[in-house]
Amino acid sequence: MKNSTIVEWKEGMAFEAEVDGFKIIVDAKEEHGGTGQGPRPKPLMMVALAGCTGMDVISILKKMRVEVDNFSIKIDGDITDEHPKQFTKMHIIYEFKGNDLAMKKLEKAVNLSQERYCGVSASYGKAMELTHEIKII
Repeated sequence: MKNSTIVEWKEGMAFEAEVDGFKIIVDAKEEHGGTGQGPRPKPLMMVALAGCTGMDVISILKKMRVEVDNFSIKIDGDITDEHPKQFTKMHIIYEFKGNDLAMKKLEKAVNLSQERYCGVSASYGKAMELTHEIKII
């Protein structure tokens, strides 16, 4: 299987990508020549990770008949100070809200995503340290 994308330069430091029929503008901060028309690329790496693992977790929990009232994912990333500035670590915080949530089931869903299903986690895990934690709010 092969995926591809085209990202087109618009102006300044702004680029437009079309992903699955949706347009995304990526831009730099003003101090780096951008105009802030969209997010920067590295934070989108965290969005890709959160979206991938989040979809896995929700899908697995539905199959386990676990109902959550709210689910969010926060990712903290450590980036090098020197060029090329890159992530050395990402820490994923899974936060769940709901009644009578069983931690064992949440852990099973998260671990299945991290160890078996999430392709973004698998790719990133080869390049940096990935850690996670689960919170029930």
